[in-house]
Amino acid sequence: MGRVTTAATIENIRDLWEVEAGQRPALDVRKITIADALVDTGAFTLSLPGVLIRQLGLQKVSTRRVMTAGGARDADRYSAVRLTIQGRDMTLDVSEWPDECPVLIGQIPLEYMDFVVDPVNQKLIGNPAHGGEWINEIY
Repeated sequence: MGRVTTAATIENIRDLWEVEAGQRPALDVRKITIADALVDTGAFTLSLPGVLIRQLGLQKVSTRRVMTAGGARDADRYSAVRLTIQGRDMTLDVSEWPDECPVLIGQIPLEYMDFVVDPVNQKLIGNPAHGGEWINEIY
């Protein structure tokens, strides 16, 4: 398949709620834009290096046992973010991984936002089964 990356914006959802409630200026929302987030259909969720988690001001909510290529280990889970890719967005919790690792976009956000990997062109595209349109199958 080759290496597939995509641009992604990640925002602290609590900051967005505070903006909506009039408690925070919109310019103060903590967010990051990643030009080359790694798309990994074998991964589970959204994983961020700890340095970015701290930059976003996320709060630890739990620790879970996870399986990695290096074997089982504990991973911290952090409060929700809004993930936006190609104009599609979702809210989800974040898993932490080492600072030297890239932002990793796994299967849960890909499925929710109705993306698939085009292996020939090595890029992320809207699901061709839905004409490229964002459609969630809820059955």
